Amino acid sequence: MLPSFSVVIPAFNEASRIGQTVRATLDYLQEVNPKNELIVVNDGSTDATATIAREVLSGAKIEVCLLENFPNRGKGAAVRTGLLAAQKAIGLFFDADLSTPLEETPKVIEPIAAGKFDIAFGSRSLDRSLIGHHQPWGREQGGRVFNLLVRVATGLPFWDTQCGFKAFRLDVCRPILEAARIDGFAFDVELLYLAQRAGLRLCEIPVRWNHHEGSKVQIVRDSLRMLREVIALRCL
Repeated sequence: MLPSFSVVIPAFNEASRIGQTVRATLDYLQEVNPKNELIVVNDGSTDATATIAREVLSGAKIEVCLLENFPNRGKGAAVRTGLLAAQKAIGLFFDADLSTPLEETPKVIEPIAAGKFDIAFGSRSLDRSLIGHHQPWGREQGGRVFNLLVRVATGLPFWDTQCGFKAFRLDVCRPILEAARIDGFAFDVELLYLAQRAGLRLCEIPVRWNHHEGSKVQIVRDSLRMLREVIALRCL
């Protein structure tokens, strides 16, 4: 049995899959430890995301919470809202598309529970044989270029800062979460950058991953914004 932990799922206009995702997550969390907690953060959705999530959560056998961010603030803000509300010692967030299978969870929870690391996060780059369904070629190459720029701009030694599967030892990470300011898709980089500057122990771990259609990232617009946000971190 895994130690108890909190899961945060940020959701923006995910009506088509949030019900299935929440059901699968509840079943998994109940199985590995009935004391686990699930927090869904509805980030200003304009569809039925909140209604569907609330209905599924109402039948949960573990601790659950539906939080609302209005208006839409961005994935970074949603993740921070959820993690700061978490009641367990370890908090894990992942995307509503379950690109990283739930069964990969012990890879990031166990090292933190054992006291080895303060942040453990999934990576698609350390072992690419674990990728089942790849992203479209252009998006995948763009991600590689972005991560190279991240390494150059921030000095972070990691090859995949954007995989949406990250776990935190919340007592030491709370100041980092409270200090973070990026609400958009570069929030992952900011959290890792602030954590490294604070001397926290970080670990990048290869995980299985599959691309699913429906990404909210717009390649040109969001990539340029993310790059500006990453460069700005050097001024902190």
